[in-house]
Amino acid sequence: MDAHVVIASIDDVGTDTIALELETPDGFSAEPGQFIKLTGTVDDEEYSRFYTLSSPNTDETFETTIEIDHEEGGPFSAYLAALEPGDEIEMSGPYGSDHYEGEPRVVVIAGGPGIGPAVGIGERALADGNEAAIVYRDEELAHRARLETLADRGATVRLLEDGTTDLADAVDDVVTDDPEEQVFVYGFASFIEDVEDALEAIGSSTDGAKIENFG
Repeated sequence: MDAHVVIASIDDVGTDTIALELETPDGFSAEPGQFIKLTGTVDDEEYSRFYTLSSPNTDETFETTIEIDHEEGGPFSAYLAALEPGDEIEMSGPYGSDHYEGEPRVVVIAGGPGIGPAVGIGERALADGNEAAIVYRDEELAHRARLETLADRGATVRLLEDGTTDLADAVDDVVTDDPEEQVFVYGFASFIEDVEDALEAIGSSTDGAKIENFG
């Protein structure tokens, strides 16, 4: 659907990272792991960017997590960060088929902005009474509070920030290859390649994984 949506809140959730909460328009529904397109005009130039949902549902409001001033965001990410509650922005979606579908066990392997769908899927899985595990690698971690809460609620959380833990070791900790387990991978192409190598190193693969490549 296409709609003009109202900004409900904007919160800092990490270094140069915001969580943009939007009021849910009538008729809009999406699952964690799907993405939306936001469109706006900056200095007379129209920009459109895709952002993955980072909320467990779209009841009343929904959220996306945005890195500011990184290579892919440019001036539009700064524009989004400058919005205030009550402002409106053009949105379309949802898009994507690689999302949560009630799997009994979810393993989300996230790099950089992949943390958004990781926390959304993890929270939804636990709310549904399912199991969740998250492996997250970034130089500056975002959504620390939500990750801590997920761990407190029983999720397995492996954080790779300082380089002391190898990606393959962390993946080996959480991937069981159980038939009811669903692996999700969210990140840029180089990270996805690293995940493929990590899975190969433990005798597994991305066959059957749900993967969103951010480019």
